[in-house]
Amino acid sequence: MKPYARPGKNGYRGAMSIDPRVALEALVSAFEEHLAAATGKRDDDDPAVESAFFNVADSFEAYEDALYAATGEFTPLDVYDDEDDDEDDEDDQDSGN
Repeated sequence: MKPYARPGKNGYRGAMSIDPRVALEALVSAFEEHLAAATGKRDDDDPAVESAFFNVADSFEAYEDALYAATGEFTPLDVYDDEDDDEDDEDDQDSGN
């Protein structure tokens, strides 16, 4: 395992057997859907935007899992969730920021 390998939600990534090209196409489609939802939103709480947001995150994780399974490589990107934000806030409080 490479030193920069990161654990996924279900242990170490790489358990999926999807073709990374198929996963990449799904990710690009998710970005396009997110753009359409964001530019067409009716208000700040539009559920279509929230749904598209989570679809981008899920599609990215599927792509990265497929990429790792096929090549042993990761992207330089990370998906952050509310848990990560809470940890960052705690780190800021601990350091006096």
